[in-house]
Amino acid sequence: MSKKIVFGGKPSVKPMNADEWVGSPSVPEEKPSQAREMKRLTFDIPAVLHRRIKSQCAARGVKMADELRGLLERHFPEENR
Repeated sequence: MSKKIVFGGKPSVKPMNADEWVGSPSVPEEKPSQAREMKRLTFDIPAVLHRRIKSQCAARGVKMADELRGLLERHFPEENR
């Protein structure tokens, strides 16, 4: 006995590239204080440091990204031009 597997037709919606998807209106609106273009920064840290950051942020009810963004803003203040 053999099973027949039928695949559907082509999707009717044109797939988006990553940039279109990130900027699409289906992404929740940002808060006014965060209404600026964002870029991703990736770097490696020791696992024990990651656990400390994660647990302390969770205890305070803040997101790790928001906390680290704040630290970077304080360490690298915007220059007055």
